[in-house]
Amino acid sequence: MKIYDFDTPINRKNTQCIKWDQSFESTVDTQYPLWVADMDFACCDAIVEALKKRVEQQIYGYNTGFDAQYRQVVCDWFARRFDWKINPSDIFYAGGVVPAIAYLIEILSVEGDGIVIQTPVYYPFRKKIEATKRKVVENPLQNENGYYTMNFEELDHLLGRDDVKGMILCSPHNPIGRVWKQEELSMVLKLIKKHRKWIISDEIHGDLIRHHHRQLPLAKLGADMCDQIIMCTAPSKSFNLAGLQNSNIIISNKEYQQRWKKYVLQRLSLSGPNSFALSATMAAYTQGEEWLNQLNAYLDTTIVEVTSYLKKQLPKAIVSPCEGTYLLWVDVRGYCKDQERLEKAMLQAGLILDEGYLFGIAGSGFERINVACPRAFLMEAMERFVAVVKSLDIDSNKRNRYDYGVC
Repeated sequence: MKIYDFDTPINRKNTQCIKWDQSFESTVDTQYPLWVADMDFACCDAIVEALKKRVEQQIYGYNTGFDAQYRQVVCDWFARRFDWKINPSDIFYAGGVVPAIAYLIEILSVEGDGIVIQTPVYYPFRKKIEATKRKVVENPLQNENGYYTMNFEELDHLLGRDDVKGMILCSPHNPIGRVWKQEELSMVLKLIKKHRKWIISDEIHGDLIRHHHRQLPLAKLGADMCDQIIMCTAPSKSFNLAGLQNSNIIISNKEYQQRWKKYVLQRLSLSGPNSFALSATMAAYTQGEEWLNQLNAYLDTTIVEVTSYLKKQLPKAIVSPCEGTYLLWVDVRGYCKDQERLEKAMLQAGLILDEGYLFGIAGSGFERINVACPRAFLMEAMERFVAVVKSLDIDSNKRNRYDYGVC
């Protein structure tokens, strides 16, 4: 069995990489981009070889898209990893989960309709709802010392409103890192069924689950009500393929399928992935499983190490338990409650993070940290992070003096 290397840094600068090449207001020479959710690890060999083979064909014409072979590969992956059986004809293409959510909002609702999201949550949910002139209906998660749970009583009330047509579930949840338990998902499904609403389940991080936790696809649990469930999946987070822009959207409801075809295929002319995305996805799902297993083991160790370090160095900070994804959610309000000051200090120190307020008001004073990078680089960044946070916990008459210590 090959042992994969997740420790060797790869230079991504000047490669049109949004994570590393986007300009930020920072004057320090060394920057630590730990924000957008892609990984600083090389893809597994099978994907690289599949792409090389595609390049060597020398002709990049029209492809067969979602043909029977491709669909079967996708079905086999989810059957093998999750014991979830998918009808091949229920798979539809989108260039990403965010575009898919935008399409689904368009075909499942009309302007003015309400859509529930559970904040703090991945901010494109809110943006797409607002951009399509629908109403954001918040069902805030309950935070108990960093551990988040759903408020089912309120969710029941919100889904019972006539103006609310459905909800978007984030599973695993970004940014808080929860992998929802079976009883939690069952309650969500019970309420969806009770009020006859639809639910979009964003499960793009579903392959990235921490040790001792288990991802349960919503459509598998709710097999008896699959007409109300739309599943958003992709190989992009799992195998670091976001730039190839390929997602597999699972729609079982025949009426919704026709609406998708009319809007996405006929109106927008978006029929299938490009040739490179096809090759990469099929290689990932047929030959990338061992790489993914080793990646998850590496992330497990990284998250334990970083969480332990932050808890020791910043006892007033709260690190939410990371059950899934490679994103840490850190509450630093015990050191600084001024979000603007916090963001400015991080940028001045070269720490490029996703500020918590982006995910909703409840995220103000938090930082989302992407830990999917070589561990030595990450720990350097965490030393700087600790120094910045400590520097903010000073007397008010020194608030404009930032001492980054040894960093």
